[in-house]
Amino acid sequence: MWRSFGKKLLGLLVFVLFLSFISFCLLKLVPGDPVRSMLRVDDVAVSREDIADLRNELGLDRPLLVQYGAWLGKLLRLDFGVSYMTYRPVLGEFAEKLPFTLLLTGGSLLVMLVISVPLGALSAVYRNRWVDRFSRVFSLIGSSLPSFWLGLLLIQLLSVKLHLLPPMGGGSLAHLVLPSLTLGVAMSAIYVRLIRSSLLESGGQDFVASAKARGLHPARVFWFHTFRHSLVPLVTLLSESLGSLLGGTLVVEILFAYPGLGKWIVDAIVARDYPVIQGYILFISLCIVVLNLLVELSYRWIHPQLGWKGR
Repeated sequence: MWRSFGKKLLGLLVFVLFLSFISFCLLKLVPGDPVRSMLRVDDVAVSREDIADLRNELGLDRPLLVQYGAWLGKLLRLDFGVSYMTYRPVLGEFAEKLPFTLLLTGGSLLVMLVISVPLGALSAVYRNRWVDRFSRVFSLIGSSLPSFWLGLLLIQLLSVKLHLLPPMGGGSLAHLVLPSLTLGVAMSAIYVRLIRSSLLESGGQDFVASAKARGLHPARVFWFHTFRHSLVPLVTLLSESLGSLLGGTLVVEILFAYPGLGKWIVDAIVARDYPVIQGYILFISLCIVVLNLLVELSYRWIHPQLGWKGR
């Protein structure tokens, strides 16, 4: 098992290195010039010599492979470079934004689990009854409603009319409620359908009928046999959702002016801030690597017979 785990870890790390090189190359093809953005050429008269000097200082006039080698060498020393716009270390800015994104991720997942697990389980247990019909309507509306529109509705209702929550910002836990509700309700629509279909499929398996025939309590049969068997697709989708949330949900963070990674990277892309963009891509890649390894481990816990080749 550990040998297979090591091979997977090594392969994923090689993938991250390859992805960092590809993203580094593609960044150079993006229209725009970070040097001109830094000097604000459109607002201030700047000579060509000033532009050339700054480009030389940043190393942007070097060959592409030399630039990548210099960036990789700094990365091995945990130096992610300095932001072109704020002149601050990228790692320091990242450390400031990450807690906000982690709070938003946790809040969104909490909302999603509180809504989707009970509703999905009830719709599977009481199939074709009013709970099941309500869950279908909820899933249809939730998956069809854009997240930014739902966010605007929540702002209008809870902030403008009822004055219960602040509409924008991230200074307190109260600022976390609206974006968490927006993301959590949107995700719940997908998870309710997945939990319902997985439970119905697992409920028809032979081992469930055997457990019932042995006289086990219905609650034990449901939670320890049916529900556990249905966790594989749920864990797979949850890992994808976690990667998306940790990367920063752009539309929601911009809508609520939430100071997380999503808003941070959008500002960096607009400003052509290469060190910030490259550091963000590396972080997302590492998140995906770690989540994939955790999913592999969770498969072995859910179904030990699957092994490492069960996927």
